[in-house]
Amino acid sequence: MPDAAPRPDRAEAFVADLPDPPATALVVSVPHAGVDTAPYAAPLATGLDVRCDADLFVDRLYAGAATQAAGAGTVALVRARLSRFVCDLNRDPDDVSQAAVAGHPDPRNTDGRGFIWAVTTTGTPALARPLTLDEWRERRTLHAGYHAALASALAAARARFGFALLIDGHSMPSVGRRGHSDPGRPRADVVPGDRMGATCAPALSALVRGHFESAGLRVAMNDPYRGGFVVARHGRPSGGVHAIQIEMRRDLYMDEATYQPVPERMARLTDTLAGLIDALLRFDPRQEARRP
Repeated sequence: MPDAAPRPDRAEAFVADLPDPPATALVVSVPHAGVDTAPYAAPLATGLDVRCDADLFVDRLYAGAATQAAGAGTVALVRARLSRFVCDLNRDPDDVSQAAVAGHPDPRNTDGRGFIWAVTTTGTPALARPLTLDEWRERRTLHAGYHAALASALAAARARFGFALLIDGHSMPSVGRRGHSDPGRPRADVVPGDRMGATCAPALSALVRGHFESAGLRVAMNDPYRGGFVVARHGRPSGGVHAIQIEMRRDLYMDEATYQPVPERMARLTDTLAGLIDALLRFDPRQEARRP
């Protein structure tokens, strides 16, 4: 494949809608929303369908929910345009295998699905060849830009409101795949991940869990996803930044076989997320911490 097109700058690798000044303490991140690969497609396997591991339409769900939520104003939203097969923004840049990045001095990934994916969760190859060190460094720059945008949004929210809340939005197959830790197992409808309580106040985890359960959805905290690099990097409860990852089963809003949204399911889940955003806009972790 030719790879001579000009490289996009960081702003084209992701979209950051950051109101200035921030209208709410809430920031939403969707690091796996993208499906674009150009001009980074050269190392990718021929015939790779990047939709298989994309969090399709999750950014649309949160954007619609934020618009719908009463009094939400404009919620800060940072979402990827590039596919996670270009680079996974929810992984540490050094989480790579030798099969993914030739010549990396300290490869530590063992399952082929790190910062650079060598294999999909269905077991099919994601790469036609390993990345060179220069290609890996280029993708590190994209990763740094995304996280700089998140850090800026969270710092602005904390400066204005005294705290910041980060929702890292994801979707998951309804049944664990070959490359997952739970192959063949049906998942709960929603899996919030707070790194076993490390990235946010317990009250925020309880709010998220209770909201989805009250909507009639099955919730499993931290199982099988505890939260990835985004919440681990930015969640600092002691510093006033509370981060939680939310995984939602894809069959709640789309046809997993055709990758198409199902309008009535999309509308229902948008309503549920709008209710969550409403609750988050009334939530203050400082007040919760003072309660007996």
